[in-house]
Amino acid sequence: MDNQLSYNALDKKRVEAAVRDFLLAIGEDPDREGLRGTPDRVARACEEIFGGMQEDPGVYLRKQFHEGENEEMVIVRDIAFSSMCEHHLLPFVGKAHVCYIPRKGRITGLSKIARCVNGYAKRPQLQERLTSQIADAMMRELEPLGVLVVMQAEHTCMTMRGVRSAGALTVTSAVRGCFDNLKTREEALRLLGV
Repeated sequence: MDNQLSYNALDKKRVEAAVRDFLLAIGEDPDREGLRGTPDRVARACEEIFGGMQEDPGVYLRKQFHEGENEEMVIVRDIAFSSMCEHHLLPFVGKAHVCYIPRKGRITGLSKIARCVNGYAKRPQLQERLTSQIADAMMRELEPLGVLVVMQAEHTCMTMRGVRSAGALTVTSAVRGCFDNLKTREEALRLLGV
């Protein structure tokens, strides 16, 4: 499993009790008609929203193929993702762009890259960490010549509270291997359109 973080299994009953307590704490009546099933609904939603905590998203990249001696850029743009800001437990939503250069034709399925992105996104996260986790998993599992990951997201902790800056995007990048070379990085960023 991802050696940066380890998690316990989701305790559905405990989530339900916490949501009930939360509703009471904000002055609501968890027994009123509209809220009666809310603790159960939130617990079930948590199983999906935080499902990446129970997996190693790098495992998706282990499905590999060999394409001759190919060492040309592979780019997957606009991978939609949603995650949960660990500071406020509010969502951030955006797109990930992943570029890598295979080593001697060692490639993975394009959908596997999207699954890896979404696996890491389904945890309490910081966008900066999320970006690095994806790049590190690509390097670890594929051993490519290099990886460039760029993520753009709108954080509701900025748009619906605090500064209330609707439309503001946070952009993060992680550069590994041959993308340290400025010319290679510029070509990738041009092809990514960011």
